[in-house]
Amino acid sequence: MKVIVDAMGGDNAPLEIIKGCAAAVQSQDVDILLVGDEQIIRRLAQEQGISLARMEILHASEVITMEEDPSTAVRRKPDSSMAVGLKALAGGEGDAFISAGSTGALLTGATLLVKRIKGVKRAALSPLLPGKDGPVMLIDCGANVECTPEYLLQFGVMGSLYMKKVCGIASPRVGLANIGTEECKGGDLQRAALPLLTEGCDGFVGNVEPSNIPLGAVDVVVCDGFTGNIILKTIEGMGKFLSGKVKEVFLKNTLTKLAALAVKGGLKAFKSSLDASEAGGAPFLGISKPVIKAHGNSNARAVECAVRQAKFFAQSGMIEEIGERFTK
Repeated sequence: MKVIVDAMGGDNAPLEIIKGCAAAVQSQDVDILLVGDEQIIRRLAQEQGISLARMEILHASEVITMEEDPSTAVRRKPDSSMAVGLKALAGGEGDAFISAGSTGALLTGATLLVKRIKGVKRAALSPLLPGKDGPVMLIDCGANVECTPEYLLQFGVMGSLYMKKVCGIASPRVGLANIGTEECKGGDLQRAALPLLTEGCDGFVGNVEPSNIPLGAVDVVVCDGFTGNIILKTIEGMGKFLSGKVKEVFLKNTLTKLAALAVKGGLKAFKSSLDASEAGGAPFLGISKPVIKAHGNSNARAVECAVRQAKFFAQSGMIEEIGERFTK
């Protein structure tokens, strides 16, 4: 298994990317193809004492920045680490691709260079959120601001297959994000998508209110990218708020600090459940080969987890199954 990694994408690149890949080689038993400025990568590895064992370097002289127009960046910078890495994936030089760079540029590049699965109308960005009983997929969360009912049906099918094949949930429950559970609720898009999902998506349970998403109501939440992005950022903000408040409570005085010691294990597990780095990244579902979008401020641990996720994604066989189903 070889995972291609954009070494220059993200706020903490390339050092944290290199560290994370070195850790993944050990923990995940994978080979890595690092894409970026070879001179910089080798210099940093030597200065930091990072082993490049089982890691090849594919030189790329340019970097796509967050400020550049996503729709044109890949075309204007064909020798960028992101573009070169995606071309390598399309050419069979690796089994999956990871980048912490621009989300829009990655979506554009993956669509143009790697291509969508035959029959898929739009690729969707699909992060895993923390839930009461395990991870919950949110699909889409920003790749497609405007959607049709058919897009939402395909999102539901792809999300369900991912949770089954990659996350090991035998019968994923799929819900449509809405302002109420009644069939009459929502706008034109939600009301038109509901019967399509009911008939065409295995495990569909109907509308789901956002407040029930973290409580384990469903395993997959289907929505347009605009709605999904708002849900995602609200949950991220609330997670940070709760973590900060819990910390304030336990650091208030000597007694609360002693109480914190008594529940240290539980607090650590709670913090880990809210840590986005443990999830790795968000897969672009609908692309013909595994593409993972890591968080822009990914540290070494997040990169290591993204490699783990990419490995499971590549081994799952779900892309082939999506192709077969949508072709039919």
